[in-house]
Amino acid sequence: MKKVIIIGGVAAGMSAAAKARRIDKEAVITVYEKTDVVSWGACGMPYYVGGFYDNPNTMIARTAEATIKSGIDLKVKHEVLKIDAKNKKVLVKDIMNNKEFEDNYDSLLIATGAKSIIPNIPNINIGNVSTLKDYQDAINMKEKMKDSNIKNVIVLGAGFIAIEAAHALKHIGKNVTIIQRSDRVFGNKFDKEFSDIVIEHIKENVDLHLNEKVMSLEADSNNNVNAVITDKGKYNADYVVVAIGVKPNSDLAKDAGIKLMENGAILVDREGKTSIDSIYAAGDCASIYDRVTDSQTYAALATGANKLGRMVASNLVGGHEQFIGSLTSACILAFELEAARTGITEEEAKKRNINYKTVTIKDIDHTHYYPDYQDLHIKLIYLSDSRKIIGGQILGKRGAVLRADVIAACIHAGLTVDELGMLDLCYAPPFARTWDSLNVVGNAAK
Repeated sequence: MKKVIIIGGVAAGMSAAAKARRIDKEAVITVYEKTDVVSWGACGMPYYVGGFYDNPNTMIARTAEATIKSGIDLKVKHEVLKIDAKNKKVLVKDIMNNKEFEDNYDSLLIATGAKSIIPNIPNINIGNVSTLKDYQDAINMKEKMKDSNIKNVIVLGAGFIAIEAAHALKHIGKNVTIIQRSDRVFGNKFDKEFSDIVIEHIKENVDLHLNEKVMSLEADSNNNVNAVITDKGKYNADYVVVAIGVKPNSDLAKDAGIKLMENGAILVDREGKTSIDSIYAAGDCASIYDRVTDSQTYAALATGANKLGRMVASNLVGGHEQFIGSLTSACILAFELEAARTGITEEEAKKRNINYKTVTIKDIDHTHYYPDYQDLHIKLIYLSDSRKIIGGQILGKRGAVLRADVIAACIHAGLTVDELGMLDLCYAPPFARTWDSLNVVGNAAK
């Protein structure tokens, strides 16, 4: 009878546990989760804070009780302190009872996720300063935002979570300021010309400061934040959201002697196996295989975490399944603007010395005589010789994200720009033109 231990009970961990249970009815599957919330959708947090829905339990995909009933030995409020790879044991702390014990495994999955990057600046730990990373963060922030005295909110960072948080806070009537150290939003996820379009739209909605470094936070007499000090000025603040990024939560793996990537992510192969036999890793703590570049990369995305967790499940109970690869497809609603990307950017292609070409168009999302058509900006990156598509980016107020899904399918299937130009897509005046914008961009490729 196989003994499987899974460390971490959110996306990758619970996907693996559920699938492993279905594959092997006899295996003993134990999940250790240090919080009391399992199997929940962290991507819903900004929308909960912003009042798009009111019940936080909506984020929970499966309760602890339902998980246990399915035959998984789930232990909440249990933290794994150490992995003894040589003897195939873990040291576990029962947080509620403050007791430590050992447990043994045949195979082990590390699914410890990522942790927020906290800037090393004065007063970062004062009151009314928070990340938006964990379930409790969302509960606390939602409650805080009910206070009418909290009017001015400053968001540190301009990645996906930061912009979603800014969108949510504006939605509930807060005065929002975003402070970003670099000249870009979304890091390197979009090429600069597309990042610039998003920047202009964000500036229409909130106060955005780029190329500005936060030096310190200022506290009032109650030790709550009342100002943010940067290298360019001082801003009144009743609340600060720290959203400058995440880093892999891989300390356990490092201490066990498992090989890590340069950024600290646990390096795994296409089976999800680490450098130590019988130990696997998946989710935001681990690398993920990139289908376009044929290499391991890092992408803290719920989609990849769930897929890799599901795939690794087979290998935890004796299989040798390989991950087909990620396109690191990602999207966001930045106020009214949809932004989506898939595959690799032009900047990444250039960095890798790939022989590529690009094509960029501006088109509309449906027929001009049907009311309220919207602009679409589309960019494709494709190989010069084979003309196969290797990347795409789309911006628009409607219809951008679902069109990006088509590009993702094209990359996955190895389609060329010419095939995209003739792809038989749906047409009706409210939805598209007879030649959809995706056909147009494919046919525009030289």
